[in-house]
Amino acid sequence: MRIFDPHVHMSSRTTRDYARMRAAGVRALVEPAFWLGQPRTSVGSFTDYFDSLLGFEPFRAGRFGIRHHCALALNPKEANDPRCTGVLDELPRYLLRDGVVAVGEIGYDSMTPAEDTAFATQLELAVRHDLPVLVHTPHRDKAVGTRRTLDVIRESGIAPERVLIDHLNEVTVDLVAESGCWAGFSVYPETKMSEARTVDILRRHGTTRMLVNSAADWGHSDPLTTRTTGDAMLAAGMTPDQADEVLWRNPVAFYGQSGRLDLTGLPDDEDPTAAAPAPGPAAFAGNSLLRGER
Repeated sequence: MRIFDPHVHMSSRTTRDYARMRAAGVRALVEPAFWLGQPRTSVGSFTDYFDSLLGFEPFRAGRFGIRHHCALALNPKEANDPRCTGVLDELPRYLLRDGVVAVGEIGYDSMTPAEDTAFATQLELAVRHDLPVLVHTPHRDKAVGTRRTLDVIRESGIAPERVLIDHLNEVTVDLVAESGCWAGFSVYPETKMSEARTVDILRRHGTTRMLVNSAADWGHSDPLTTRTTGDAMLAAGMTPDQADEVLWRNPVAFYGQSGRLDLTGLPDDEDPTAAAPAPGPAAFAGNSLLRGER
């Protein structure tokens, strides 16, 4: 089963996670910029983070045979911090970089005026740089936040097929499906979607413009939920082709709109029904980072 995780925060994960992901079928991913768990205190901390997403993290993923791309943005939560507004001035030079395949995560956290400004500004930057966008929907008042999100997207003039709206659930999927935007489902223990709920939505709504991600980060999360969702799709009677569409072809199609997606040399002939092998010591062979080398 080949897997492209369209939203996973690998900076918060270990090299063993990379090995497990590779063994489970993950061959490519997009890491969006997000909140690190405590407030950043300067614009420089953002630029250091962006540089890491464009440099060290792709190197680390590559050691495990996984292709790493990123989406860059001022995330909604930190858009409310006046110390961070200068990030919007720094973004244009980063959005020119080859490894950047989208602007994201942008959108709403608490739906404040500051978030309105950051959201609209970054949608404009996406249009100007001809990049798709990854949109975060708020964890509270989700239906209200999703409707407001769709209003701002329509006002921006960006084409809906260049927008992926994430963290959806049973309450918000219809709103996004009707908009023409892509729909993202984060399979994340306890606080977002489960495999069973996600599969139920896919069976009812179909697989067109649908993506599944782990959204794995420093919280209680699991970077293998893309694989377990694929297995759940097959167990529920969905076809290997449908699993491949959701877990590979759809993220490739969406992020491919950037013109910067590089999947050359990755396998495309793996059996989508094969069981994931357990990673062993060989998965870490030759990894100088794990040997303590610098």
